[in-house]
Amino acid sequence: EEEGEGKGHPERSAQREHLSIALYVKGFVLNGVPWGCDPHPPRTLGAIAATDGVTPSPTLPPQVVDGHNIKWTETERIVYAGATLPGEKKGRMCYLSHALLVVSFSNPDLCPLFSDTTLPFPASYSPQYVEACWYQWWEKKGFFSPELHSSLPHAVDQSFSMCIPPPNVTGSLHLGHALTVAIQDALVRCRITTFFSSPALYLCVFVRQSVVERRLLWERGRRRQDYSREEFLQEVWNWKNEKGDEIYHQLRKLGASLDWSRACFTMDPDFSSAVTEAFVRLCDSGLVYRSEGLVNWSCALGSAISDIEVDMLELRGRTLLSIPGYEQKVEFGSMVTFSYPLEGQDGEISVSTTRPETMMGDVAIAVHPDDPRYQALHGRECRHPFTGRLMPVVTDTVVDMSVGTGAVKVTPAHDQTDFLLSQRHSLPRITVIGEDGTMTSSCGPCLVPGFAGVKRFEARERVLEALVEKQMFKGKMEHPMALPVCSRSGDVIEPLLKKQWFLRCGEMAKKAVQAVDDGELELIPHLHHKTWRNWLSSISDWCISRQLWWGHQIPAYRVSFPGSTDADTEQWVWGKSEAEASERAAAKFGVTPDAITLTRDPDVLDTWFSSALFPFAMLGWPQKTADLQQFYPNSLLETGSDLIFFWVARMVMLGTELTGQLPFRQVLLHSLVRDKHGRKMSKSLGNVIDPLDVISGVSLQRLQEKVKEGNLDPRETAVAMEAQRRDFPSGIPECGTDALRFALCSYKAQGEDISLSVSQVLSSRHFCNKMWQTVRFALGVLEPRDTVPVSSVDRWLCSRMYSTVQQCERGFENYDLLSVTSALYSFWVHNLCDVYLECIKPLLGQQGAETAEQRVTARSVLFHCLTITLSLLAPFMPFLTEELWQRLQPHAGGKSAVVTSLCLQPYPRSSQLVGEGESLSIVEEEDALARTLRSQCCMTKAKPDSKSCVNSSLYKQAFRSHCFYKVRTHTDTIKTSLGLCIKMEIYFLQGNVGTDKQSAQLSQRRQKLLSKLEQLQSRTRMPHYAERVPQRVRQETENRVSCGLDENWRNKCQIKT
Repeated sequence: EEEGEGKGHPERSAQREHLSIALYVKGFVLNGVPWGCDPHPPRTLGAIAATDGVTPSPTLPPQVVDGHNIKWTETERIVYAGATLPGEKKGRMCYLSHALLVVSFSNPDLCPLFSDTTLPFPASYSPQYVEACWYQWWEKKGFFSPELHSSLPHAVDQSFSMCIPPPNVTGSLHLGHALTVAIQDALVRCRITTFFSSPALYLCVFVRQSVVERRLLWERGRRRQDYSREEFLQEVWNWKNEKGDEIYHQLRKLGASLDWSRACFTMDPDFSSAVTEAFVRLCDSGLVYRSEGLVNWSCALGSAISDIEVDMLELRGRTLLSIPGYEQKVEFGSMVTFSYPLEGQDGEISVSTTRPETMMGDVAIAVHPDDPRYQALHGRECRHPFTGRLMPVVTDTVVDMSVGTGAVKVTPAHDQTDFLLSQRHSLPRITVIGEDGTMTSSCGPCLVPGFAGVKRFEARERVLEALVEKQMFKGKMEHPMALPVCSRSGDVIEPLLKKQWFLRCGEMAKKAVQAVDDGELELIPHLHHKTWRNWLSSISDWCISRQLWWGHQIPAYRVSFPGSTDADTEQWVWGKSEAEASERAAAKFGVTPDAITLTRDPDVLDTWFSSALFPFAMLGWPQKTADLQQFYPNSLLETGSDLIFFWVARMVMLGTELTGQLPFRQVLLHSLVRDKHGRKMSKSLGNVIDPLDVISGVSLQRLQEKVKEGNLDPRETAVAMEAQRRDFPSGIPECGTDALRFALCSYKAQGEDISLSVSQVLSSRHFCNKMWQTVRFALGVLEPRDTVPVSSVDRWLCSRMYSTVQQCERGFENYDLLSVTSALYSFWVHNLCDVYLECIKPLLGQQGAETAEQRVTARSVLFHCLTITLSLLAPFMPFLTEELWQRLQPHAGGKSAVVTSLCLQPYPRSSQLVGEGESLSIVEEEDALARTLRSQCCMTKAKPDSKSCVNSSLYKQAFRSHCFYKVRTHTDTIKTSLGLCIKMEIYFLQGNVGTDKQSAQLSQRRQKLLSKLEQLQSRTRMPHYAERVPQRVRQETENRVSCGLDENWRNKCQIKT
C-alpha cells in the first residue's frame, strides 16, 4: 500500500525515514495480471529474512481490492521494514512464493532500501519490474535540470534546448506523440551526456473546448449555449484540473527527460500576457487587420477552424457519409448539371456543380474566354429561376473547359475560388447558408416553399426536386472529389463569409523562405525545402479569429459613441488591458475616455497563434529573462511533417517578426505513423493504439470498452470493434517503454510514412530480454579487476565496439536514428552474443592456471563492452540501461563511476577508445551474406546437408560450389608467416533454394504496389485537383508517388535477379 499508510496497520511508522510494506501471498488476479504466474524465480522467506530482516505476523481477514472481495487463504503476513535513504534507492518488488508485487511510489522520498539493485538478479526480463521507479528517482535527483548538468566535470559552456509540440491536456497521447517523444528524448539524452552543459526540453499544453463540450453533452445532456460564458469556462477549468495530470503521467511513463520546473500551460497568466503582447504589437505594426473573408466554418462546432483542422477526404465517386446532425447518410461524389435560361433571348447555359444547394447564392456564370462554345454569350445575362436575380456571364481563365459543361456557377459567399473571382469582377456576395448549417432568408422569395431554415443537405434534395419540376435538371453523374471535413467533429466544412481578424503573412513568409535558402534555417530531410518554398510563396493571409469561449480572448474592443445610430460601421482599438484600449480610443477619436463605450470582441485567438509563440513565450518573453537569453533561439525543433506549415512555418514567421531571431536553427521532421496496413490511424477504424496499452499490455475486452466509452457513432463503433477483433484477437501483450521507444526509433522516420506493427515492438522486447540475459550471465563471471585485451578475439570485439561507437556518432550527427539502433542491435546480438560470448564460454569454464590471465582479460573486455553499449543504448532504453548499468557498477574495479546515474555519464566517443583490433571481416561478411541469402530464399529453418572446415584462403572456392547455411569461427586461430589464418566451419545446403517461391512473393508484392500507385495517381487526375486540393496534400501525394516508383524499380530488379 503506497506510502505505508494502509488501514489496520498500527505498527507501520508514519515517519518518512521508514517504510513498512505488507506482502500477501496468494494466486489471484490484480489489474488483469495473474499472481502466481511470476516468470521470476521465487526468493525464499528464509533468504529474505536473512538479508532484509523480515518478521512473520498473524494472518489477515478477507480484503477488498479495487472493489473486488479478495478471499485470502491462511498465509503468513510478512511485514517488511527497512531504513530509507531518501532519493538514493527506489521502490520495486519482492518475490514471495511465486507472487509478484510491484510497488510504485508517487513520492520519490519514499523509495525504500529493500529493493535496491543489490537484490538477486531475476531470471528473466520484466518491463514492469525494470520501469517501476527509476523515473521518480531521476526526477527527485534533478537529473533533467540544465543547472545540474552545467556543474558536471564534462560540461562545456554551450546549451542545447528544444520544445515539444503542445499536447492536448484533455486527451491522451497516441503513437504519433510517442514517436515524437522517443526521437526527441533520444536526441536530448545523447546531448545531455555529450556536448552540451544545459539541455532543456520544454513542455506546453492546451485544452480543446470541443472535448469538454462533448463530455458535458454526454454526461449532463447540456450544450455550451446552455451555460453562460463564465459558467462554461469554469467547467473547462474543472476539467483541466481533473485531467491535467494525465498527460504528465503519460509523458513520464514514456521516460521523457523533461525539465518539469519549466513546464507551462497556454492559459497560464504569464503565457496569456505574452499572447496579448504579441497581438497588440502585430496590430500596431499593421500586420493584424480586420476584414471580411471566407473562413473554414464547422457548423457542428459553431466556429471557424484552422487549416490544420481540415481533413481532405478523397472520394473516387458516389459515396454515402454519416454527417453530424443527420439521421440518414448524405450523398457526396456526384456532379449535378442544370440550366439557367438566357435573359432576352432563347437559349440556356448548362452548369455543373457538386453543391446544388448553393445555387440560391449564385450571382454569375463564368466561362473560359477561349471556349468556342460560349463566344457569343460573353457579357449576356441569365435569369435565376427561383430568386429572379439577373446573373452576368463573365469570362475568367480560372475556368477549366474540360470539366462538366465548361460553364460554372459563381457563389462567392460559399466557395474560395468564386470569392477570388468575385473580387476580380466586382460581383456581390450573398450568404445563403447560416452558421448553424441551415438555409437563410437571403434565398429569396418562397419559390421553393419552406426553404428557409432547412438544413443545407436536406435543401439539396429540395433544390433538385424543384429543378426537375421546372424542367431545368439535365442529369447527375459520379465525380471524384476532395471533400473538406472537420477533423474534430466529422462535419463537412462550410466556407462562410465572416468579418474576422487576419494576419498578413506575405512579408513574413518571404523572410522564412529566405532563411532556408540562405542556410540560416535547415529543414531535415532536405526534400521539404521545395515544399516549404512552394507553400510559403503562395500563402494567403491567416484568419486568427475563432468563435469559441475557451482560449485567449482577442484583446480588441469595438468603439461606440452615445447616440450613434450607425450600427454597420465598425471602429476598433486594441490594448494590453481595457484601460489601455480606452486611452488609445480617446486619443484616436479626440474625445475623453468617458465619451466612448468599449465592447470586447467575444472571439478568441486561434490555438495555433498562441502555439506559434511558445518557443520564446515559455521562456518569459517579452521580459528579458535569464532563460530567454540562454535557451533562445532553441537548438532544434523535432515534430511531425504534417505540422510543417501550420505550426513550424508560423513559429518561424512570428518568432522572426517579434524577436528578430529565428526560433530554432534546425527542424527535424518525422513521418506519420500508420497502422500495419498502411492506413491512417482513426478512432472510427479501430486502429488507434494508446502507447500505454503497448507498454503495459491490454486485453481485447478493455480495448473494446475504450471504443464504447468514446464519442463515436454506433455504426462507427461496430466497425471499430470488428477491426480490433481482427487485428488484436488476444489483445496487446506487455512490451514496456524501452521496447516501444527502441522500435519507434528503428524505423526510417524521415521519408515515407511508418507502418507500425505491435509485432515489431514485441521483437524489441525480445531484444530487451536478450540484453537482460547477457548481463545476467556477465554478473555470474565478472570480477572487479583492470586489464587490457590480449587475445585476437578480445581485440576483435574491441574493434567492433569502436566501429559501433563511430556509427552511433554519425547517426546522431545526421539524425539517422535507424542507423544507430541497427548498429547497436547488430553489435549486441551478432558480435557480442553470437560470437564473443560463444567463444569465451568454454574459456571461462576452465579452471587451469595456464588460462587464468585469459579468463581475467575476457571478463574485463566483457565488462568494458557491456558498460559502453549500455551508455550507447541509454537514449533509446533509459529504464533498462539504468537498471543494468547500476547492476554492473560493483564490478567496475578501479574505474568505478564517479556519477550516480547513467543519465549523467558522458556519451561514449570514438576519440576515447582504441580503434585497433583484429579483423575478422571474412567471417563477418560471409556470415552476413549467409543470413541474407537464407532469409531471401525462405530457408531460415532448413537443416544443413554437410559441413566442411576450411581456412580463409579456401572459403571463396567453397562458396562458389554450394549454397551455404552458416559460418562458425573456431577460437583456435593459427598464426602463420602470412599472417592470421582463421579456421571456419561452413555448413552447406544442397538443391532447390526456393527461387520460384521467392519470385512469386516479389511479383505479388509488386502487384500490390502497382495498385497503390494507381490509386495515388488517380487522385492527381481528378478535375480541379490543383485548385481544390491544398498544397500540402498535393505535396504529400507527390512524395508518396515518387517513393512508390522507386520501390517499384527496385522490385523489378529483384525479380530479374
